[in-house]
Amino acid sequence: MRGWWREIAGLVLPVACGGCGRPRSELCPPCRAELTGPGPRRVRPAPEPAGLPVVHAAAPYADAVRSVLLAHKERGALFLAGPLGDALADAVEAAAGPWDAPRAGPLLLVPVPSSRRSVRARGHDPTRRIALAAAGRLRRSGRAARVIPLLRQRREVADQAGLGARGRLANLAGALEVVSGGARLTERGRVVLVDDLMTTGASLAEAARALRAVHRPFIPGLGDGGAETRFVQPVAAVVACSPSSFEINRN
Repeated sequence: MRGWWREIAGLVLPVACGGCGRPRSELCPPCRAELTGPGPRRVRPAPEPAGLPVVHAAAPYADAVRSVLLAHKERGALFLAGPLGDALADAVEAAAGPWDAPRAGPLLLVPVPSSRRSVRARGHDPTRRIALAAAGRLRRSGRAARVIPLLRQRREVADQAGLGARGRLANLAGALEVVSGGARLTERGRVVLVDDLMTTGASLAEAARALRAVHRPFIPGLGDGGAETRFVQPVAAVVACSPSSFEINRN
């Protein structure tokens, strides 16, 4: 029934592939294959910003992958959140590694927050939407996962477009903070920072800094009566990043 309805809807409201524009296909098999690629890999930008967590990406930001991300983010092709979420879920699993959810809690997907201005302009929050889709895919595959909006912008930042690596770092320095009560939530699972795209790594580095700022490091044997907080270093997962970041992989 669903397939029949989609065929009729396609005659009235033609659908084009978000990657290549092929008619009557939300995302054609070749473009979906580019999005999933050979599988997620650890990636590193050059130069690598200080404090950048270990990042895994699903695909290089090029060709169909670039078109799909832009269609979802800038043109409101919300149906693409599903396949983008599937790609992000793969990257999250690679970043988190083996995880004993019943004993250690769920995977906690923490989106890098967009500015209120950009959310208003686009009419949606693309990173959060993709993160929710990724968490749903992870749960269906048997891994406990949830999205928690732990971070918020504490001040306005300039538009990142056109800024280089140094400019982005300066623009974002100290821009994020953990929401009230958020520090306690991080102790209930494995924190994975998520974003749709990594360019210079400045956003992920700032997000990781904000999370670390609410914790003192845990050093076994040097506690002070239980006041120390055990904090697992955050990792990060993105849908896509620069092709050069895939090439600079110094595992």
